[in-house]
Amino acid sequence: MHRRRFLQSAGAAAMLPGATQDLSSAIDFRYSPLAWQTAFCFPDDPYKSLVGERGDLRYGHTRGKPLHYFPVTVEFSAGGMEADRLSRQRLEAPGVPIVHTRIDRPEAYLELTTFATNRAEEGRVDNVILEVRPRTRPRVRAVPLVTVRTRQELWAGPAGPATAVRFDNEKGPLLLAADARLSRSETTGGYVLAAAGEDRARWFFRLPQQGQDFEKIKAGLAEPDRLLAEAREHWRAWQPFGGKVAWKLPGRFDEFLIACARNIQQARELRDGKLTFQVGPTVYRGLWVVDGHFILEAARYLGYDAEAHQGLEATWARQEADGGIFAGGGREHWKDTGIAMFTLARQAELSQDWTYFRKMQPEVARAVGFLKSLRDKGRGEANANARYGLLPPGFGDGGLPGVRSEFTNTLWVLAGLNAVADAAERHKLPGFEAARELHGELRAACFAAMRLEMRRHPAGFSYLPMLMKEDPQWEAAGEWERPRPQVAQWALSHAIYPGLVFEKDDPVVKGHFALMQAATQEEVPAETGWLPHEGLWTYNAPFVAHVYLWAGLTDWARRTFTGFLNHASPLYCWREEQPLRGSLFAGYVGDMPHNWASAECVLYLRHLLALEDGAALRLLAGLGEFELAPAAPYTLAESPTRFGRVSLALEPLGPKAGWRLQFQRAAGPAPASVQLPASLAPRLRFAAVSGAQFKQEGPLILIDPAARAWSAVWGA
Repeated sequence: MHRRRFLQSAGAAAMLPGATQDLSSAIDFRYSPLAWQTAFCFPDDPYKSLVGERGDLRYGHTRGKPLHYFPVTVEFSAGGMEADRLSRQRLEAPGVPIVHTRIDRPEAYLELTTFATNRAEEGRVDNVILEVRPRTRPRVRAVPLVTVRTRQELWAGPAGPATAVRFDNEKGPLLLAADARLSRSETTGGYVLAAAGEDRARWFFRLPQQGQDFEKIKAGLAEPDRLLAEAREHWRAWQPFGGKVAWKLPGRFDEFLIACARNIQQARELRDGKLTFQVGPTVYRGLWVVDGHFILEAARYLGYDAEAHQGLEATWARQEADGGIFAGGGREHWKDTGIAMFTLARQAELSQDWTYFRKMQPEVARAVGFLKSLRDKGRGEANANARYGLLPPGFGDGGLPGVRSEFTNTLWVLAGLNAVADAAERHKLPGFEAARELHGELRAACFAAMRLEMRRHPAGFSYLPMLMKEDPQWEAAGEWERPRPQVAQWALSHAIYPGLVFEKDDPVVKGHFALMQAATQEEVPAETGWLPHEGLWTYNAPFVAHVYLWAGLTDWARRTFTGFLNHASPLYCWREEQPLRGSLFAGYVGDMPHNWASAECVLYLRHLLALEDGAALRLLAGLGEFELAPAAPYTLAESPTRFGRVSLALEPLGPKAGWRLQFQRAAGPAPASVQLPASLAPRLRFAAVSGAQFKQEGPLILIDPAARAWSAVWGA
């Protein structure tokens, strides 16, 4: 049994390394995976080019295959007998996916520069510049090596001073072109292409992605620097935000925001005439309803309004004749139907346009009918879900395999039913009454069931497992064969926030906090997903950070979100699951870049500044001494909320002089309350508000919710 740390919220910030340092020293990728891959393709690019942590190129992954399945890989090295040692890999900038990889040898180092181009006369091409530079000598001579791992035959032949490398034979499809003569030899699992040891230190390799032949791309072999400059110019002109939306955050927060916007756009793809926000480039290259909900919300926060609506339509296009909605999660992922309803309501709130919501009333009615029929058909079965009156056993996901008696499906359906029913009631839209009726029935049944299914944790608190007590796995002889208490708690996190299924003082919520804190390792909850031992689900951490933030446990929220950022690769992206440091047991799981993770990063950064808590708008709820330590502004322009678009600018007034918040809210339903913290940090106390009436209630400043523009000051 691993040692667990159960810590009280008040002490959490003190345990965060660099709690009052700048963001760069506290967020330093200390828990980065040791193996990673990064997309360097363009936004909406059908050619999802990937580069590994050693500068290797990875091609041909087919959805449904294991995560390491790449029929073709291309690796770059040099001759000699010493082993390559990865020194570092970096992006030119968070928004510029030109990847620089340094590989060290004792006497020299290799610098790989990897980038994509798309000249009109050439089409899509991947490019690698390989440079060999001396470390200890004035100059070195080198033989560059290209290792191609493939089961196909490979042919290499001269093309003037260059080389064409083809599959099968001299007339086969072109794999790569090189600006030097390469000789070919076979090796285990593939081929080695070696250049002559010329008196040069730079070589250029080009890999066509659209089936182009050598003649189409050969001119570019003579101008690697011009091609690199074109790629750099393209990305420097790229905008992470759409419409009138704009953000500016300090330090690492801004780096992650920009990189995550790029990650999301690179994974996006045109499918059936609609832009689809895909989870990743390999294992999850497709539509998942739950991932999609959060990715579409992040898309709205980034200003991709038209694209988000296309994504919403793509989700509802998965509805079948009986009303059920199914995607990548499979047919027993009953929750997808509830999540699609939740997404429909949330997207209408953020757009402030209810036309599509009203149009979808018949489809929502069919979805509700499907869920009610599902519940009713299962009532006669001999399982706990039937006895409690819940949805039938289903696929729990997030570490719960198979069809089992569990809570995840019912919890998410409760959130979805409540979201559409509340929205319809607020806007006085008829035809959604069945959603409220089914919600009431399922809620009563679920809350009664949860009270009976609570368990006692060895650390002395009660919690709700997602797997019910009748499951035989709880009685497995070996401790490692039994479910981890924290497995599949993802759905409970979502039901708490943003689902708002529970009140803050509910015993289920308190148990969830205690369980997540007890499971914390490497600053995040561990063993919550498909790696039940010595592994962690990276982006499960922001699910939990959101719950802490909603509950006012700011120190735990800060610690958990910072831990999540520190589990990214140095190129600002995440694998779905990875081993804990020192593990001799766990492996890697899932796609990379995994863009549910990117979306969660975007969402949490927005919610630091503006968090919608039901009818309340909570401003600056996630800020404290750590976030303010850089003494740099936070700005947010035209960010969508259910209360209309909000803009805010939080700026320091000078050294030790305090901070000012300027706030504006565009047209939209007024919140029931607008809340500010009375203290931003131990030495920063609320001083005044201009432009609105206010009152203080304990730790909160309550601003007149009807006021649309005002400013507030905190003094040192």
